[in-house]
Amino acid sequence: MAAAASGTPDRDRPGSRPRVRTAHGEVEGRTGPDGIAVFRGIPYAAPPVGARRFAAPEPPEAWDGVRDAGAYGPTAPKAPYPEPFAALLPDPEVPGDDCLNLNVWTPEPTPSARLPVMVWIHGGALTRGSSAVPVYEGSAFARDGVVLVSVNYRLGVLGYGLFPDAPANRGLLDQIAALAWVRDNIAAFGGDPGRVTVFGESAGAISIGALLAAPRAAGLFRQAVLQSGAPEVLPRDRVRTMVRRMAALLKVPATAEAFAKAALPDLLAAQAAVLRRSSPLLGGPAFGLVADPGTLPLDPLEAAAARGDVPLLLGWTAEEYRLWLAPTGTMRLLDRLGPLSVALGRIRSGKDRAAVRALRAERPGAGPADLLGHLLTDRLLRDPLRALAGAAGRSAPSFVYEFAWPSGVPGLGSCHALELGFVFDTLDVPEASWLAGPDAPRELAGEMHAAWVRFAAEGDPGWSPWNGDGPPKVFGGPGREEPGSGEPVRAGGATTPRALP
Repeated sequence: MAAAASGTPDRDRPGSRPRVRTAHGEVEGRTGPDGIAVFRGIPYAAPPVGARRFAAPEPPEAWDGVRDAGAYGPTAPKAPYPEPFAALLPDPEVPGDDCLNLNVWTPEPTPSARLPVMVWIHGGALTRGSSAVPVYEGSAFARDGVVLVSVNYRLGVLGYGLFPDAPANRGLLDQIAALAWVRDNIAAFGGDPGRVTVFGESAGAISIGALLAAPRAAGLFRQAVLQSGAPEVLPRDRVRTMVRRMAALLKVPATAEAFAKAALPDLLAAQAAVLRRSSPLLGGPAFGLVADPGTLPLDPLEAAAARGDVPLLLGWTAEEYRLWLAPTGTMRLLDRLGPLSVALGRIRSGKDRAAVRALRAERPGAGPADLLGHLLTDRLLRDPLRALAGAAGRSAPSFVYEFAWPSGVPGLGSCHALELGFVFDTLDVPEASWLAGPDAPRELAGEMHAAWVRFAAEGDPGWSPWNGDGPPKVFGGPGREEPGSGEPVRAGGATTPRALP
């Protein structure tokens, strides 16, 4: 059911409170000094509590009167990032049960606007993150003529724990429900439901790979952007191991029924304990998407590659692995191990010795930790994204990029997630400096942000489509002397940086 607008006459005046009627009731947002109307915390599904904790999402209850949409809604339950990652990755927590909510930034909340729409799916290893992260503020997209939507979805065991008595991939089902809300309601906010681009980073990009493959998501978007994440499913036993380990700590059966009865703080404490034994780069049990007849019946990389009619923008950062290895001092340890590290990287990546020799020739100054990191990044990100971009039979174009600007935080280089403040053009947000450091180049943010806007509006970010060969479009590049991998990372914000282990 499409929604109708009921905007107030002064909706464009700073400080005004524009109203829009959705399929479930009227919401009241805020207009900022820039004239952008923002609606936060709009529910797209019912609160996942009680019997709904491990169920598929259900529609929200309709409300009477006007619902205030002036503040971010509750974030999905999660354990906080451990140090030192908490000093690099802002992750606010908003308490409350109604966590299946979304936010809308729009320059013109009227049905006649028919603007392109971008729907942001956040990263965080499917266990952390939210739409309330300050770097994801959507005003720059709205300023440039795009209706920006950001969504929350269930995380960790709540969204991705595998149980015999609950549907699999519940976080993915949440995302599909959010996209269905966009289809039915976004016109009232000035968006065109026929021009929806989904975009996400890391776990958000993995999610978009699944959305490309999921039959239930067919027709809900027209284009896709995958930043530093490739379509994948985990072995079911790998995910079930996480649930079994939690069950042992909670002293309950490994069923959704038993986990639904556990107190939420106990559930999150057990989840935090098992996550400490998992690594996104080196493997081990983890929460993630699984092959499932009801949600992901086909391998997502193969199924996404077969979706040849969806224009794609996809890429990576030049040194993804440094976020995972540098803050903990793991790079120094791997450098000390020398050839053993390179051998480990070769084995885990499936590369042969010729590939290692080619990498050494390409990067003559790289130490063992860097070589291992590049090998594993090829295996996890670059190789599958190139395969997706160059899949046979694609009728729509694929545009490939690399973000190569090195962080001002010593040791991080061009690490995972560094491009986010540039894509959103939010380098002025204090939290953007946690990863980027001080004095990040605003002109590079303008260039990258403009490419994403142009892709949403025109299907072309401004460079030639990928032809299966040749270099990607490069954003930035080494702009300063980059310290060796043995130097400590300094983080915690630009004003009071501190050394991490």
